[in-house]
Amino acid sequence: MAKGLTTTDALWPGIRTAYDWVHHVAQILENEAAVPGSEVKRQLENLLAEMTDEQATVGVLQPAVAHFLKASASYWPGLFHCYDIAGLPRTNNDLEQYFGSARYHQRRASGRLHATAATVVRGSVRVLAATASRLTRFREYDLRHPNLERWTGLRRSLELRQDARRRQGRFRKNPAGYLATLETMLLKSSLPS
Repeated sequence: MAKGLTTTDALWPGIRTAYDWVHHVAQILENEAAVPGSEVKRQLENLLAEMTDEQATVGVLQPAVAHFLKASASYWPGLFHCYDIAGLPRTNNDLEQYFGSARYHQRRASGRLHATAATVVRGSVRVLAATASRLTRFREYDLRHPNLERWTGLRRSLELRQDARRRQGRFRKNPAGYLATLETMLLKSSLPS
């Protein structure tokens, strides 16, 4: 045991430093003081800048610190919304519970084990509606969309996806006929009138 301690003695200062950094990051993200997202972002920026400047001091853990900094940068754009939006889950695990609940209810309602085509076509709307209805009880006037143009655009995109799914079904049922129809349409559009 004494031999192991003496052999690894030089590694411990770097391990302590890296552990303190990671522990401090966890404390900042826990946000027990309930400060706004901009303050959490500023605190984390300062700590990550310190880690960047001093990563050479952790010795063999330098690649791990570099990976931590790279991963932090990739998550950065969506990392602070949860501090400013009430009810928004803080972690992916919390957020995954909403999607799991939507899958469970759809399987229970339809009796199917796998997602239906409706999930692909209208899933973005249905999952949001299921999530919102878990958080708030809506009355009839609350369901009115405040921006008619956005609502119309959303309906148009859903109809385009529905049409694409419909065409895929037609192709699977009769590939030769579907391709012949496409060829006819192509020839008509390319021939001069």
